[in-house]
Amino acid sequence: MPAFKARLDIIGINPFIFVPQPVLLALFKDAGKDKGHIPVYGLVNGTPYVQTLLRYKGEWRLYINTAILPNSPKRIGEIIEVSIAYDERDRTLQPHPDLIKALAQNKEAEAVFHNLSPSMQKEIIRYISTLKTTEARAKNIKLAIGFLLGENRFVGRHINK
Repeated sequence: MPAFKARLDIIGINPFIFVPQPVLLALFKDAGKDKGHIPVYGLVNGTPYVQTLLRYKGEWRLYINTAILPNSPKRIGEIIEVSIAYDERDRTLQPHPDLIKALAQNKEAEAVFHNLSPSMQKEIIRYISTLKTTEARAKNIKLAIGFLLGENRFVGRHINK
């Protein structure tokens, strides 16, 4: 796994580092692409991370959030030690079984769900799957079904029918 040192920088409110060109080329080769999102993993100052390498404003950036590096927004300018490798593991989110059951019981909502953009489907799946209690999940699945039927808002949005 390639390792290097990089200066922590910031764009807007997001701390990031630039990945050196030789390391980028190796990642592109391993990923089989040099466009879009590239899933990666490695170490930052010895702490494991899982992240996505992104191109923004023509530059490839590895965003360093507070889960990867505590207080990262306050550490701009610091030199950090980074190792990075392409992450070939499947990161597909699976819908919670309760959401699958609710969609199966309402074919109209299920059809709308499957016609949503992949990012909106992922947003709903992630939101429902991260809820801690059965009660919260049941309440939010009901809201999600209502949203899909155009009856209410969910995750701060209205459905465009």
